[in-house]
This record gives sequence, structure tokens and C-alpha cells, in this order.
Amino acid sequence: MITPLRSILLAAVALAAPAFAADAAKPNILFILAEDIGCHLSCYGEPLVQTPNLDRLAARGVRYTHAFTTAPVCSASRSAIMTGMYQTTIGAHQHRTWQWNKRPLPPGVRTITDYFRDAGYFTANLAAGPGKGKKAAAPGAPRLTGAAGTGKTDFNFLTDGPPFDGYDWNQRKPGQPFFAEISINESHKGPGWTFARSKDSPVGHVDAAKVKLPPYYPDHPVAREEYANYLDAIQLMDFHVGEVLARLEREGLADSTIIVFIGDNGQCLFRSKQFLYDGGLSIPLLIALPDRRRAGAVDDQLVSAIDLSAALLGFAGVKPNAVFQGRDFLAPGATPRTHVFAARDRMDESTDRMRAVRTADWKYIRNYFPAIPYMQRNAYKENQYPTWNLVKQLAREGKLTPEAALFAADRKPVEELYELAADPYEVKNLAADPRHAAKLRELRALVDQWVVESHDQGGLIEDPLDIYKGYNGRMPDEPAVKKGANKDP
Repeated sequence: MITPLRSILLAAVALAAPAFAADAAKPNILFILAEDIGCHLSCYGEPLVQTPNLDRLAARGVRYTHAFTTAPVCSASRSAIMTGMYQTTIGAHQHRTWQWNKRPLPPGVRTITDYFRDAGYFTANLAAGPGKGKKAAAPGAPRLTGAAGTGKTDFNFLTDGPPFDGYDWNQRKPGQPFFAEISINESHKGPGWTFARSKDSPVGHVDAAKVKLPPYYPDHPVAREEYANYLDAIQLMDFHVGEVLARLEREGLADSTIIVFIGDNGQCLFRSKQFLYDGGLSIPLLIALPDRRRAGAVDDQLVSAIDLSAALLGFAGVKPNAVFQGRDFLAPGATPRTHVFAARDRMDESTDRMRAVRTADWKYIRNYFPAIPYMQRNAYKENQYPTWNLVKQLAREGKLTPEAALFAADRKPVEELYELAADPYEVKNLAADPRHAAKLRELRALVDQWVVESHDQGGLIEDPLDIYKGYNGRMPDEPAVKKGANKDP
């Protein structure tokens, strides 16, 4: 539940004057969501990729080095970003919630597009409109050109009406400011990855032999190829970001539009997406203002993705309701966070519950179901992640390194504690080390407090028949139909 003191504090943050709202006119806002990416851009120091468009955007604005989502998967993360509320607070934490189980948002909770609409903005989720189609660059290529995104929302809640006004900012009234979101899916597992690695791709290819694998990976050609394929998809994603930015320039909108680039969750790789290690939570965040304020700056403060929701509204001078959990970290006098929270719940058909808190230097993870292994049955992983299956095979053969074997164990520890400066890959669990008992208790208490104060709904048990029906399209005693369990669109 939200305590009175917390409500007062949240209201104070919401009422703070916006840092970048235009004086004479409200700015346009372009919100670019790239699917399933970590900070593997050349402006973040990744040596094997070329991301010239995002590098130029970073040079024009601010690059944030410690931005994290509240969930390591799209539907839960996007639900939090769109409302400025923890997905666990609003009952949007299970990935994903099927239509017959979705609920309206709690009283007082609104989508950020509702706020923008009330402030006179036209809201658009960029996609090809009726009859326009999407032209592929080559057979099998991703169907994305210009400013036509996927139109993805993937919210785990019901809205009173369409969450966006249209599919293109050109549908707005003359002179009307816009808030436009675009989802770019080239970095999501699927056709984008296939095209990125093909000879028809407009970007180069990463040499798998040069990839530096994390220590929890087996050094195997399968793992190297998957990792290199991911980096290729990053380059293809950057290519399409360039198309969107070029359209702003062509239409004379670049000088009146704030551009925000972010990932919807962490990297689409083994032990990353769907898990609470930094690989699943750490995302790039670039914010470029038309006047190039703080151009080229690097900001190391901790930022939660729900804070971005508050900042987006702050750009337009919009004040959210007092229940809003995100903080406008760009508001004058805003106090930087000392820690951020994240949660993993059901992922596809895989039941789980984990909670985590991260500071600048430490990560704590609570595993509520320690008897359920990390690598429990998951059709999406088994059909889309070659390294996932490779690790299972090598585990059976007893050929894993100690670091890789941790994730393939038949159960999880109840608590995990990592000192990130010394252990950035989170493979040395210090939870049982008495030298760090004080830190363990400190972070454990933060999670306990967050679960209570945020009214975490993760303790509610789902009906297993709902899970079965959702991922098999039928009840166990009904005839089989075409299944959708292998997809995570």
C-alpha cells in the first residue's frame, strides 16, 4: 500500500517544475523503444558494433549509463513504463496476461498517453496505417521502413479506449504537439535476427570469433554465433533508427522535437532477458533536446524506467497524479535514486517469482521458489535460444565451467548477493559470506519494504489451467489447436 508519507513525497516530486518544458510552445516528443537490447552500442564502448545513428544522437544529448527496467521482459516492462507504476503494484507482472484475465488499471492510475492527451498532445504509436502496407527491403527482411514501427503495445491491463490517437504524427491537427512512440523490433528474436545475418542486410556482420563471451557462457561455436547475431541485430536496429531521425529532418521537426531512445528490456541472450541479472535489466538511455543542452554528457545516476515516464510528462509540463511511482529525475532539485527495484514473475508458461534491488555497487535477488530451477521448461527459450539448449546439453555431459554450471543447477539459492565492481557478471554469490552479512541484511530489508509499500501482487497464485490454456490455446481435455507457446512477440 502507498503510505501517507510516500504519497506526500510522490506528490512533491510530481509538482516540481519540469526541467525542459518549452516556455513558448510545448515540444514534440519522440519516444523510441528498441526491443530486447542491452548497452551494446558503440557509444557505450561496444567495440564490435557500428551504431552511427545512435552515436550521433548520444553526441547531441545525454547518455545514461545506469538505466534499468523494472522487469526483464516486454509486457511487464512496457506496462510499467506506460503507467509510471511498478507492474507488481497494478497487477501487470505476469508475462503475459491473457485477454480474459486482464483488468482495468487501479483507481487513480492512468497511461501517460492519457496525460498527454489532456495536455493537448496528439499521441501516436507509429506503424503502417490501413492500406499503406510495409515494404520489405528484400525477401525475408523485417517489414519496417521510415517511421513505420510495429505498433506494439503489449500491456497487461485494459484501457478505457485506444491508448493512442493514431499511427502517425502527421494525423495531428496543424500546430498540435505530438507524443509519438515507435517500437523497433529488429533486435527481437525472429526475422530481424535472420535478416541481420544475411547477405541482404544493409549493415555489416560481426565476426563470431572476436566476440568476448561472458564467463557463464560455454566457449562454443553455437554460443559465439548467437552472440554475434545479436550484435548484428543491434546494427540493423540502428539503421532503422537512422531512418526515423532522417524523417524528422526532412519534415522540419528536428528542431522542435525531444528524442528519447531506450530499450524495453535487457538483451535477448542467454541468462539475460527474463532474468534479474543486469543482462536482463540494464538498458541504454539517450535523451537529446532540440537546443542540444548537455550535448555529449554522460550521466551515471541510477534511473528506473518508471522514472522515464515522469520525465516524459515533465517535458510537456504535465503533473501526474500523486499515486504515480515514477520520479522526474530531470526536475530541478531532483534527488538521484540510491537504488532501483525489479521483479520477475511468470515468464510465458514458466511460473516463478523473484525480486531484486540494485544499488550502484551491489545487487540482491530474492528467489521465492528456490526449488524451481532457472532453466525450467520454457518453449520460447528452447525454440529461440540456441545457447539455452547448448547449456542444457553440456550440463548433462558434465562439460560446463563452474560459472556456467551455476545457472544450470537443479535449484536456485534463496538469496543472491553480488558485489558488482568486483563481479560485473554476477557469478560469485556472496549471500552466505559472513563478511557481507550487514550488506545482505540492508538489501534484504529494502526488498521487504518495497514489497509491502508498493502493494506487490506477486503473491497471488494463478490458476494453472489458465496458464495451460493461454499457451496451448485449449484446456487439457480439449482437442489440440495451433499453438502459440513458442512465440514471444
